[in-house]
Amino acid sequence: MTTKEKVLMYLIEHKGEVISGQELADKLAISRTSIWKAIKTLQTEGYQIEATTNKGYLLAHEPDVLSKSFLYSQLTDKPDVLEVHKQVGSTNDEAKKLVTERFVGKGVLLAEEQTNGRGRLGRQFYSPTQTGLYMSLIYPNKQQANAGSVTTAAAVAVCKAIEKLTDKKPVIKWVNDIFLEGRKICGILTEGVINFETGTIDSIIVGIGLNVKAASMIPEEFQSIIGSIYTHEETSKVTRNQFAAEIINQLDIMYQNLDHNNYLDDYRERCFVLGRSVTFTEGQTTYKGIAKSIDDEGGLVVKLESGEWKTVRFGEISIQVEGIKK
Repeated sequence: MTTKEKVLMYLIEHKGEVISGQELADKLAISRTSIWKAIKTLQTEGYQIEATTNKGYLLAHEPDVLSKSFLYSQLTDKPDVLEVHKQVGSTNDEAKKLVTERFVGKGVLLAEEQTNGRGRLGRQFYSPTQTGLYMSLIYPNKQQANAGSVTTAAAVAVCKAIEKLTDKKPVIKWVNDIFLEGRKICGILTEGVINFETGTIDSIIVGIGLNVKAASMIPEEFQSIIGSIYTHEETSKVTRNQFAAEIINQLDIMYQNLDHNNYLDDYRERCFVLGRSVTFTEGQTTYKGIAKSIDDEGGLVVKLESGEWKTVRFGEISIQVEGIKK
């Protein structure tokens, strides 16, 4: 941990208190000159730190800037690698590079902005700076889990994190989209890294894009679809750091117990698709029916208009529900 990160963490832990330079020096075993330099750097990054002569430093306001040191301190199961970037093309692409070039353990990558964010089926995921949470989690695939189960668990983790930190109640559109008040606020893209010698998936990468605050400029093609946890009229009471830490902690628990399927009841409870008319395509054939249930592998069980039953495991569904905008 750098000097700046150590100073920041100490001030966050004592937010609202005036901390003397001497106390910081003694507690962190750092010179007062180094502390002064760290404070100046933090102030330029947007941290409102008040410095009072002969008294010390007070963290009056903490900006919503992704912080590696804060995140690491809040994670229950510490990752082998934790990276925070200003800008990347795609956090999933960066995670793949990490796995293939030098790393095979557990990792977390976050970015303030993605220039080439993508969702399922190669679609663009709009990822403007400082309003969303864009991250990828890397898990060693020792249990040879399937991507569908991990995606299902991740959707539950996101919902539970939002419910715990706010008074909002998100819902899930099978399989990987999170909606709030009729608009999509989150997408999940789960990918695997294959070991070509064994033919097995060595690592699973879970990409999560969550719109926390309303973006000021949204491309026209997304304006009727995109939502956020907090609207323009609302003050963001929870930082992106807090959302990130809670989502990661929730998903860590579920991933470690994936075989038990404990998350499935939570998924079914939040899946607004059940009981609704859905349309999906397999090959060249389009089917229509009523979504009846979620099976134990996360598949969507549909009763077709013909009376037959089909379980959808891949691709996507279309649904028309009043109040839900696709």
